[in-house]
Amino acid sequence: MALVTMFVNGQAMSGGTLNDALNRAKFLGAVDTAPKYRFYSVRDEFPGLHPVTTAGFVVPGELYEVEYDVLRDELLPREPAELELGVIELVDGTGSLSMRMRENSLTAAGVVDISDRGGWLAYLEAQR
Repeated sequence: MALVTMFVNGQAMSGGTLNDALNRAKFLGAVDTAPKYRFYSVRDEFPGLHPVTTAGFVVPGELYEVEYDVLRDELLPREPAELELGVIELVDGTGSLSMRMRENSLTAAGVVDISDRGGWLAYLEAQR
């Protein structure tokens, strides 16, 4: 059984509406990305991570060890169309799979840069 790591930073995190898709995954802990990303709220429904070459931020999230079938059958079918599966860099220099904002979604209505807000959970809390 092949295992991969999956970084999540929004609704798939602990307590989120998509976290049940990771029931069969092993939680490895909280982790940050390398400071190479911008972070967006999409209509305040879910976040999106996007790589940049300058002015990047660290984005907090969680790391899971998952089987490919969990990704294929349980998590990916529930991800929004504005996101796509990619590989990101974590703060320790290692890589992980993660959902990322599609380039053509960055300028869509309702997309707001929240890179400086401390992550999705901090942003949601500040919105309350």
